[in-house]
Amino acid sequence: MAELTYKIDLDELIFARKNQEYGAYKLRKSYKKYLTIAMWIAIVFVVLVTTGPFIYQAINPEDTSVKPRKKVTITQLAPPPSIGEQKEIQPIEAPPPLKSTIKFLPPVIRPDEQVQEEYVPTVEELKNVDPGVKTEEGQEGGVDYSLLEVEETVVEKKEEAPTYFVAVEEMPEPIGGIQGIQSKIVYSEIAKRAGVEGKVYVLAFVDEKGNVTKTVVQKGLGAGLDEAAENAIKQTKFKPGKQRGVPVKVQVMIPIVFKLQ
Repeated sequence: MAELTYKIDLDELIFARKNQEYGAYKLRKSYKKYLTIAMWIAIVFVVLVTTGPFIYQAINPEDTSVKPRKKVTITQLAPPPSIGEQKEIQPIEAPPPLKSTIKFLPPVIRPDEQVQEEYVPTVEELKNVDPGVKTEEGQEGGVDYSLLEVEETVVEKKEEAPTYFVAVEEMPEPIGGIQGIQSKIVYSEIAKRAGVEGKVYVLAFVDEKGNVTKTVVQKGLGAGLDEAAENAIKQTKFKPGKQRGVPVKVQVMIPIVFKLQ
């Protein structure tokens, strides 16, 4: 009697009386297939990671040839060429004077141990000879030192322009305020006829006494209004600016408004 061998499938046994069209049955049937595929993919990935560098080196071998080193030769420089021997400069003696001279130096205060006895010429001797640094006999064709004129050069010191600060702790303020300056403005007839209005910005230089020494129009309107603004500022006394409590020179920008009534 032939023996029959049955291979029992666990999935078939579980889903014997169930709907095998259900998704769980298909997933269990295909589980081994996908597990095998995933396992082979992992094996191939591990093999590539471990053997990849060796494969790359086999395809692209490194250049193992020894590069020649550059040799630097240090040479000693030769001494610089000679530019000729230095010639001794011989001092030039002054020509002999026309008139005889006698040694007569101004007195110098020295300690007692350094004092030496020197001959002092008399007044009678000085009438016929000139005083000098040494005693010499006059010669024909010499130089009369008494006739030489020494030109004195006077060096004039240029006064440095006063420095005006741009910003200080206490800025200058016009006495009477801006309204005091505005009250001194004279509207020019040309500006009145042309109907010119606006602002004139004047840079005023105020010294440490509060006086306006200089004005510069930074932005004007023309038609005589720039000059009117400068004149009004120059006629105004300022409270001087101070730095650490000390009055100093300061430059300050002042806007002057021109508006026709």
